[in-house]
Amino acid sequence: MSQQKKKIIIIGGGITGLSAAFYMQKEAREKGYPLEITLIESSPRLGGKIQTLRKDGFIVERGPDSFLARKVSFGQLAEDLGIEDQLVKNATGQAYVLVGEELHPIPAGSVMGIPTEISPFVTSGLFSWSGKVRAAGDFVLPKSNIQGDQSLGHFFRRRFGNEVVENLIEPLLSGIYAGDLDRLSLQATFPQFEKVEQEHRSLILGTKRTTPKSPTKAKKEGIFRTFRDGLETIVESLEQALTDVQLYKGVRAERLQQVGEQVEITLNTGSTLQADGIILTTPHGVTKSLLEEHGIMEEFEEMPSTSVATVAMAFKEDQVQISKDGTGFVVSRNSDYSITACTWTHKKWPTTTPEGHVLMRGYVGRAGDEAIVDLSDKEIEKVVLDDLRKTTKIDGDPLFTVVTRWKEAMPQYVVGHQDRVQRVKADLATKLPHVKLAGSSYEGLGLPDCVDQGKAMTRELLDELFLKEVVVAK
Repeated sequence: MSQQKKKIIIIGGGITGLSAAFYMQKEAREKGYPLEITLIESSPRLGGKIQTLRKDGFIVERGPDSFLARKVSFGQLAEDLGIEDQLVKNATGQAYVLVGEELHPIPAGSVMGIPTEISPFVTSGLFSWSGKVRAAGDFVLPKSNIQGDQSLGHFFRRRFGNEVVENLIEPLLSGIYAGDLDRLSLQATFPQFEKVEQEHRSLILGTKRTTPKSPTKAKKEGIFRTFRDGLETIVESLEQALTDVQLYKGVRAERLQQVGEQVEITLNTGSTLQADGIILTTPHGVTKSLLEEHGIMEEFEEMPSTSVATVAMAFKEDQVQISKDGTGFVVSRNSDYSITACTWTHKKWPTTTPEGHVLMRGYVGRAGDEAIVDLSDKEIEKVVLDDLRKTTKIDGDPLFTVVTRWKEAMPQYVVGHQDRVQRVKADLATKLPHVKLAGSSYEGLGLPDCVDQGKAMTRELLDELFLKEVVVAK
């Protein structure tokens, strides 16, 4: 019995939607599924936050600059596209925390700020002796008896005290989430630390035991990857590869309605499309508006998103004297700076910068400190340059500056996030059974997390539309 052709629509053309479309197309070809695939993106370009500017021999990332290699799905996507030979590793080097006027090395053996080697922690200038003694309380404190979720701040402050959290753990984790540690969910962000505490009691000892050891003589290898010509390489390759996918760019989905067995999508052009299955990869605010009349995602009404900006600055080599050998620094909230971090991009990613030049990238904006993102480009550039000059000797003005704003772009997984996501998905399965959610608002912000979600929803939707149809036919 031949299977009826199914119409699949993916809404959102960021990395989640592109991954879903690519693997949907791949499954259709390999398994002979009769599919008509459409991808709708409201902006004139694909890729979402992945944006690479190639200028005067520089490679400037406006959004993310890399992905974590140990999360294999993004590298696998590159391999599936045939572009894995273009991947490059980050150069390794010391990273720092800026506290007061001084750049302090992140203690050796730290895993997201958790010390696994005692000597570097004890000798670090990041903490007072009282702060170090308080952190040692982790060795004797019992494991938590909290049932359910808790904030990262509460969890880490209980184990190590305020000083270690504010001068080391918070700057590192804020660099990932741009969030408030005292609101972010432990279970939705770093559930592995809760597991370590429950199994080993001491977070220090447990992390030391569970962190893979590298051979002592082996050269330290970078844990991040990007493409020689910038991250947008993967977006360009995906767009070229989607030959069986109808792409709508500059078109916005405005409404979803159940019409019989299908879902009807109303576009901003006034036209409509019919779908047997939909994958929504838009930010949660956009998704909520699409599903509003169905009473779905009301729990996400108050889910915050943080606004951030990045400022890339190019210089001639003789204009800049960086006093430290390393790849960059994060900034403690206890310090009087507007920037939250700085990457010495020419050192971390040598392929981005022409010989004889320097490329630095400053970051501004985080939960509770977002007003700076609304300043003009010139004002943001001045703020960042003034902050950088406190730690780095910089002569003259940059050759060029690239300011990129990301308004409400960093979804905040506040306490209870996982439960909210599961309730919304259950509600969706009841009211719009072949509509799926995926993307950075739900189960991971990183690029591999988004690829994983796109693949997972592709698999789930195809199983529902085809495998169950085969069972019913039998």
